[in-house]
Amino acid sequence: MDYLTLIILAIGLSFDSFAVSVISGLNLPRIQFFQASRLAFVLASFQAIMPLLGWGLQSSVRTLIDPIDHWISFVLLAGIGLKMVHESFSKEETPSIKNPLNFRVAFFLGLATSMDALVVGFSVGNLLAKIMIAILIIGSVTFFASMTGILIGKKTGPHISRYAELAGGLILLSIGSKILLEHIFLA
Repeated sequence: MDYLTLIILAIGLSFDSFAVSVISGLNLPRIQFFQASRLAFVLASFQAIMPLLGWGLQSSVRTLIDPIDHWISFVLLAGIGLKMVHESFSKEETPSIKNPLNFRVAFFLGLATSMDALVVGFSVGNLLAKIMIAILIIGSVTFFASMTGILIGKKTGPHISRYAELAGGLILLSIGSKILLEHIFLA
């Protein structure tokens, strides 16, 4: 997987954390830098570790899925992407998060926002030849996105989180399509 695709994948994965961070910034308009950093670190850690777990699962069953790995990648990434796009258009009011600075709340937010990263690690694990670099890039991008989201949440309103989820969904959908098309036309 080339670095540009990996960075774009990391950006797509970070949008859930970004949206959660915007909501957290809305709920805690007086959040301090250290508190925001701690929340962003938890979210980024989950986003970085989950692809590693998915990669570990995928590598143990690689011989079974090699012939259809591109279809698995496409279905999983497209499914997550379409779900995010659908949710971005839902008419539900932006949810509030009860005290995202509480470690237990932050832990579950990190877990919930990183399930797509687990799927990505499983579905494109064979493409993540340099898994440690991928982890570093995904974690760094998510940390930056989370810190930015908290700041934006402090300064703006809840409307930005819908656009973030829409953009993240479209990015994941396009990466899934790219994997499928590359395998079909270049294999």
